[in-house]
Amino acid sequence: MRLSISHRTTYSFDAPVDYALQQLRLTPKPGGAQRVLRWSNTVSGGQTELSFEDQHANKVELVSVTPGAREISVLSEGELEVEDRAGVHGPHAGYMPLWLFKRSTSLTRPGARCRKLVSGLRAGNAPLERLHTLSSAVAEAVQYRTGSSNVATTAEDALEAGAGVCQDHAHVFITCARLMGIPARYVSGYLMMEGQVSQDATHAWAEAHVPDLGWVGFDVSNAISPDARYVRVATGLDYSEAAPVNGFRFGTAREELSVAIEVRQAETDSQ
Repeated sequence: MRLSISHRTTYSFDAPVDYALQQLRLTPKPGGAQRVLRWSNTVSGGQTELSFEDQHANKVELVSVTPGAREISVLSEGELEVEDRAGVHGPHAGYMPLWLFKRSTSLTRPGARCRKLVSGLRAGNAPLERLHTLSSAVAEAVQYRTGSSNVATTAEDALEAGAGVCQDHAHVFITCARLMGIPARYVSGYLMMEGQVSQDATHAWAEAHVPDLGWVGFDVSNAISPDARYVRVATGLDYSEAAPVNGFRFGTAREELSVAIEVRQAETDSQ
């Protein structure tokens, strides 16, 4: 399937900003089930200072805001070909050793609730079957509810609240998979929704490393492994390493963020 994506991120300030730096992870990764046909990130109100590959082989761009600007906008757009591989991304590659994906982070540090969830799973099943069971258990324990969490919400927080969004589902799944001794990581990207082109946020899911298969995706929020509607952009140990945009600025100006995303089947693919 060929997908067309447009993603505009705009930061508006209530006063001129002397200096601000944004870190972008907005370029889809080539390989696995997807092939990037074209992609560009265009900056207005600032400029790209440099780009590099981070430890997870994500393309990272550092963008500075034009001194005195009241707004900076980034338009990311392009087309990709994606095939359905039942969520299987494939063998591990990159700079990070596989064992590192068993390490907990501040957002995925296990506590009593995660340990209880894992202990309730049936033992003895094959790893892939256990991971699908885990995905269902996380969905049952954390109901999808917008506005119930933020970027600092941990896996334990989400289980305590019993509610969260795709980011929280991914963090709980990752934490519990690591408790089971399985390497796991966070994925940020896009999802083409049925009957809905316009969106106001990117999507997130988890991947776990399964013997003989490699990395396999699990979208707890939609109870499915990623198919041809999913586009992988960045990966990391948790959200903080795969966030589409983060950064800092000097001064006291308040900011307002707006995100406008369109994900659709490309016309040439639907004819």
